[in-house]
Amino acid sequence: MIAIIDYGVGNLFSLKSSFAAIGAETVVTSDEAVIRTAEKIVLPGVGAFRDAKAKLDESGLSAVVREVAKEGKPLLGICLGMQMLFERSYEYGEWEGLGLLQGEILPIKGRVPENLKIPHIGWNALKIKKDSPILKYVKNGDCVYFVHSYFADGCSDSLVACAEYGIDVTAVVNRGNIFGCQFHPEKSGEVGLGILKAFAEL
Repeated sequence: MIAIIDYGVGNLFSLKSSFAAIGAETVVTSDEAVIRTAEKIVLPGVGAFRDAKAKLDESGLSAVVREVAKEGKPLLGICLGMQMLFERSYEYGEWEGLGLLQGEILPIKGRVPENLKIPHIGWNALKIKKDSPILKYVKNGDCVYFVHSYFADGCSDSLVACAEYGIDVTAVVNRGNIFGCQFHPEKSGEVGLGILKAFAEL
């Protein structure tokens, strides 16, 4: 069973539907006991870092996510969920992340050419930097769907793949049992389903 954490932020049911399409059993839950007994954990997220992290903290689930990650259970952060895995974010201030991965979240604005639109929205090709089990079904150059204005930096120890958007933007991270996708696998067609399938098979 894969637990998709419900803390009031994220495309929960499109994600659940995508897992169902590959035959993976999931539960959308905010129940600590269910999350602790699940085989794998997904942390989704959309919106602002500060608000999402505050909701995760208030629900008591930040501690649960840290605990299950340290126990070695596979954990997948998606979009803002991936960003929260890092040490801190500089989105409208400075905010503490979960600290499960080394690195920080910075604005794209000011780091990409001025002619490029922000948010970064659309399909981009993955440039795979190193092997990861989550990319088992993905080829270099496969395209995935992004919607974001901030990106992970200083994360060379966990960087698996990036996408070019004026600069190399962190797209996939992995260190041990912790995985993250800046893009939305549930909106990325067959390539995205392949990533969710690889995660389900861990």
